[in-house]
Amino acid sequence: MRVIRNVFFGALGLIAIIAAGAWVWFWASPVGVNNYINKIMLEQAMETPELLSQLGFIDNTPLDFHSGKLADYTKAQEDRQLAKLKKARAGLDRYGPEGLKDQELLSWKITAWFLDDIIRQSEFDHSGYVVNQISGATVNLPQFLTDIHQIKTEKSVKRYVSRLEEFGRVLGEVKARVEDDRRAGVAPPDFIIEKTLVGLRSFIEGGAEKNSLVTTLPEKLKKIGLSEEKQASYVAAAQAAVAEKIIPGYEAMIALFEDMKDETNHDAGIWRIPEGDKIYETALQSWTTTTLTAGELHQTGLAEVARIEGEMNAILDAQGVAAGATIAERVKLVNDLPGQIYPNTPEGKKAMIDYLVSLNDEVMAKAKDYFITLPPQKVEIVPYPAYQENSAPGGSYQPPALDGSRPGRFYINQKDTADNPRWTLPTLLYHEAAPGHHFQLSSAQLIKGVPIIRKVLPFSAYAEGWALYAERVAAEDMGLYKDDPFGDLGRLQAEMFRAVRLVVDTGMHEKRWSREQAIAYMMEKTGMSAAEVEREIERYVVWPGQATAYKTGQLAILKLRAEAEQRLGEKFDLREFHEVILGNGGMPLGILEGNVRAWIEKEKGA
Repeated sequence: MRVIRNVFFGALGLIAIIAAGAWVWFWASPVGVNNYINKIMLEQAMETPELLSQLGFIDNTPLDFHSGKLADYTKAQEDRQLAKLKKARAGLDRYGPEGLKDQELLSWKITAWFLDDIIRQSEFDHSGYVVNQISGATVNLPQFLTDIHQIKTEKSVKRYVSRLEEFGRVLGEVKARVEDDRRAGVAPPDFIIEKTLVGLRSFIEGGAEKNSLVTTLPEKLKKIGLSEEKQASYVAAAQAAVAEKIIPGYEAMIALFEDMKDETNHDAGIWRIPEGDKIYETALQSWTTTTLTAGELHQTGLAEVARIEGEMNAILDAQGVAAGATIAERVKLVNDLPGQIYPNTPEGKKAMIDYLVSLNDEVMAKAKDYFITLPPQKVEIVPYPAYQENSAPGGSYQPPALDGSRPGRFYINQKDTADNPRWTLPTLLYHEAAPGHHFQLSSAQLIKGVPIIRKVLPFSAYAEGWALYAERVAAEDMGLYKDDPFGDLGRLQAEMFRAVRLVVDTGMHEKRWSREQAIAYMMEKTGMSAAEVEREIERYVVWPGQATAYKTGQLAILKLRAEAEQRLGEKFDLREFHEVILGNGGMPLGILEGNVRAWIEKEKGA
């Protein structure tokens, strides 16, 4: 039942309400759908300190009550949250949809779908693996503490140390959840256990003195101007918390996972656990925001793989790349061309970052011709922390804080620079930064007069669909690959990657493919490295259905664009179309379809 996601960013509403002196009125009887939705999200955010810090709005202010704490990770707390959400969902019907219009009606529809989805998924008590190689408290909290917790004053340093102490409690609570799953017959496959153990051991290797929770602290302390004596004192306190609370918690988790190795098997799909087939069906509905079946998604994936393979072969033929038995063999030859692999050295890694920065500058210089609203926030391009490299994808994006205190961040995996050849980097950047996730998430943050949830809702089919669509905009509309055929090959390989995801995700979780079968198929069709493919396939194992969101969303947006172009003819304006897609934030694809069609009707009558 652990699908009550940390996405209830209602904390911002707290500031405005208190400032208006209307707290009691708001809490007891909110007037209007927007206030009611803010109340729902505020109630959830108040119980999730990490969520409040992710927002960054009230940290280190007189209203900061949370930044020395971490959330309650027990099943009892999750049960309480679910009960509150069910009550809140019932209450939402008193505010609509009758009598609502425009943004208020849209807010009601989106919130209703979102709450229904959480409640639907939460009917399963044991729906996945609470600790794994890529997510869960043992992975997420270290990054949260080093990257998100803001150290600006001495008080915030004390709160950081307090959170380190809290981390020890959380590890105990999470271990209890793993043990509860184990008793219910839910343990990860053997290969997931092995990879999880690698990550757990890596994090505590070298002891407290060399732990990232300690080593990242001195530089932050210098920046806030503490005396050397105080700096040493706080570093010592952090080291003690890691040594006495956190490392023992990881050691206990390691022992538990070692013990589970003898009672699991090698099956990859979620069908392997009780109610697994129903869990996957519900997961697909959640991730794609559609009612498409696993069989339909599988067939769509196969068709897209065949189309993209033909386009990739055409580029390879035109560039004189030797023929091969598979597309993968031909693509690998591109890596051997001069200048395509950055040296796996500090100098090579810096050169890779510099190239990504130049690409971002180029796309931003052209963006105004294709988009009405441009992000006011900047993007930082940084490598993943070393402790995340083994399980992290090739790249990912972290949105800016709503209060502007933190820019957007594009993380690039530099464990092995060969995993990200130069010809693949443009598309990776266009997907994660501009005009992909950075435009999408920044646009959502700019929406006016809506509940806070509208600014941050994580509908993956919409978000990843946009980012994959943005790759095509960069190529076909913005002309960014005009003089870079191998870069365009990288775009097609990235699209192939997402099409293959449809095939292997449904293959493992519905058609009962093995891990090895899924790896072999992805390697054959993408030409990606074995290590990269292995990381990806194992991610799909622990996040059933997530990989199907990308292509599903992209195809939905392309279909809507084609419909708009056909129905509007000369009246079609690409900048306006993009504004309609981005200007209202994330939403289920069915609601997006209604929005676009309403815009088409309006434009036809203009």
